Amino acid sequence: MTTIFLGSCKKFLNQMPITSYGTNVVFSDVPHAYQALAGVYAQLSGDQGYGIRLSLYYTVDNDETQGPTGNPDNDRRDIARYQATPGNAQLNNPFQQLFRGIEFANICIYNIPTMSQYNNGTDQEKKELQRMLGEALTLRAQFYFEAIRNWGDLPADFQPASQIAGANPFPTRVNRDSLYDRIISDLKTAEDLVPWRNDLASIGDPIDERITKGTVKGLRARIALFRGGYSLRNTSGVMERSADYLKYYQIAHDECNDIITSGQHNLNPSFKNLFKNYVCARAVSDPDGELMFQASAVGANGTADSKLGYYDGPTVNGNGNKSINILPTYFYLFDSTDLRRDVTCAPYIVNADGITKTGQTITAINDGKYRRDWISNPTISPTDKTQYLGLKWQILRYSDVLLMFAETENELNGPTAAAYNAINMVRRRGYGQPINSPNAAVDLPAGLSKSDFFNAIVKERSLELGGEGVRKFDLIRWNLINTVLTNTKNALTAMSNSSGIYANLPKSMYYYKTANGDDYTIWANSLYKPAPSTTPANTTKITWVSSAISTTALARFATGFTPNKTELLPIPQPARDANYNLTQNPGY
Repeated sequence: MTTIFLGSCKKFLNQMPITSYGTNVVFSDVPHAYQALAGVYAQLSGDQGYGIRLSLYYTVDNDETQGPTGNPDNDRRDIARYQATPGNAQLNNPFQQLFRGIEFANICIYNIPTMSQYNNGTDQEKKELQRMLGEALTLRAQFYFEAIRNWGDLPADFQPASQIAGANPFPTRVNRDSLYDRIISDLKTAEDLVPWRNDLASIGDPIDERITKGTVKGLRARIALFRGGYSLRNTSGVMERSADYLKYYQIAHDECNDIITSGQHNLNPSFKNLFKNYVCARAVSDPDGELMFQASAVGANGTADSKLGYYDGPTVNGNGNKSINILPTYFYLFDSTDLRRDVTCAPYIVNADGITKTGQTITAINDGKYRRDWISNPTISPTDKTQYLGLKWQILRYSDVLLMFAETENELNGPTAAAYNAINMVRRRGYGQPINSPNAAVDLPAGLSKSDFFNAIVKERSLELGGEGVRKFDLIRWNLINTVLTNTKNALTAMSNSSGIYANLPKSMYYYKTANGDDYTIWANSLYKPAPSTTPANTTKITWVSSAISTTALARFATGFTPNKTELLPIPQPARDANYNLTQNPGY
């Protein structure tokens, strides 16, 4: 008998899978089906999901951030440095959880349409069940997408195990393009089943956690860009993309355009407030709808919570791991007046009083969008050593939709006024300017070529989405990762030698002994000019730009990256042991 897991907590995504029931019970009424869907959502979360591994272990050592210090470990450090082997201890459980999410979604997708209420219930029952079917289709697509972008070709698994009588228990891998095409088609179905965000206002749902039409369209756009992008092919062993890639750029373009013209989602006027007052404040939803889809974190345990703000971000009274560092070259990618720098980059740790700060060297800057010291509702005591902080991982934001639209518009039609407007809205917010008012000081210059506009997109996506697990996979789908990693290593070398564009940066920085700001306010001297010859009053000196960049940041950065191999992770050995038909990825 097939079983599915139910729970009964107050909040939709708090419903933990704690008890097993047969599908005849689960799908006998709307409330039980609702709880079954919560069990699907739960597979996004926890230590093996976006609570730490999928979000922070698998996404670093791009040109923005790098993973933890320390020796090779057949664990998280090796994953960050592109040195993972099939036996790496951190590969199998996330792999299995993604496929568990697919199976749980399959159970809902198969059973919900068979419920008597689906076709013969009240209008409300039919509407709720249609919505749940759309959500399950979308969740399955997200699980598959995450698995494909990490491991490439995979078995096709689109029915519950209980319904595949006589099927081969050892399925082979199929071409990822067919998987992408299936989930892109599924998402087209799903977007007609789920409501727009504003249609839910009267219900009181946690609408940034629960999937809405804008989420489906945004994810469909993202997946279409990957379908039309480059990936490491199992057949050829090299990076390729399909000849009909523009078809998928058109899909992404149309979906993003639908979201933009719907008026359902907007940018929060303040980049800092978005992360400090909504993400780190553990808000149920944001009024602008910028946080389009988040992986829930219910503050319970490693099964459903997250270590965001513990594994990454600045420590408080020594509590925290500080395992994700901002690359010095990324810090200086930001213009001095770009307000996103001091949200994305946290150049301090918090002292035992929970208020004052100690400035950090340039190689010890943490990513800053998830910060223990910003957490509220409630705040966390400096003496609290908890690792699970209840912060949600951002899977999709509206600014990403605007940038995807600008990218696809440029690819299909060149740098049109619509493409300029989309990227400039994001830029204006980043500089603290009115979003919808043209601003010559921050808008991209007119007259860019198609290639120059694409390069501006590549840069802007990094400035806007830094530390959100997007960059590594963007670079892969553009077939730029080898070039960018090489250029970043060369730039780190130049910075360590204070040469080229880095020649006039300060070799020392001075922070106030009673520093209590979040950002540049802790510094007594400019980050962009040579340091003063005398120590400013009431400050402490730390080394900034120096040869230490080579022996710290550069020495461990992407050391194992190998073109036409490490664009994909190896298939976990336990999965191959369980299924002898799972072939290994190229080079492993």
